[in-house]
Amino acid sequence: MKRLIAWGWNLIRQVWFILSRPSIHFSLGFLTIGGFIAGIVFWGGFNTALELTNTEKFCISCHEMNDNVYQELQTTIHFTNRSGVRATCPDCHVPHEWTVKIARKMQASKEVWGKIFGTINTREKFLAMRRELAEHEWARLKANNSLECRNCHDFEYMDFTRQSSRAAQAHSTYLASGEKTCIDCHKGIAHQLPDMKGVPGWDVTGAANMDLLFEGIE
Repeated sequence: MKRLIAWGWNLIRQVWFILSRPSIHFSLGFLTIGGFIAGIVFWGGFNTALELTNTEKFCISCHEMNDNVYQELQTTIHFTNRSGVRATCPDCHVPHEWTVKIARKMQASKEVWGKIFGTINTREKFLAMRRELAEHEWARLKANNSLECRNCHDFEYMDFTRQSSRAAQAHSTYLASGEKTCIDCHKGIAHQLPDMKGVPGWDVTGAANMDLLFEGIE
């Protein structure tokens, strides 16, 4: 182990020695232009890779997602509806703005470890962790004021006359005042709910009547 560490430090010193030496064969202009071009190539490659990981195809390439949450999504209004507007995984789980998207990607990188160690690689494991996973996502959306929801659903353009009376009342009061945000009421809009016992502001009656809130959201 010590020999491996020593070899690693020696390699780093050699690379640094090469990079820190002044150029003999190339002009400053060549190095500047070359660095600029290399930067463009790096940025293009990085952004392309980022967008490839920001697709539904990539999300459901893991059987954990395809066999569980994706199957549930297909039965909801966000997958099939009369208007034909469909939300994909990144639409709801990845911010659109670049800076916060990068932050979200860095946060989600720990899911790679979950994949490697098989955290939810069976249906039983997934169901056992459903509540914990859901709470993490609820907290994230609560903290950013349901940003991903608002990317498509804009309060300013809601037509309350086309909503159920209960939905119109909730949106025109709680949402308008900022007292609540989308995720407070729409926790089960895209995936099945876990055991909701003990969730603040949620009871059996509320859960049973949630369909009333979902009317007219297309």
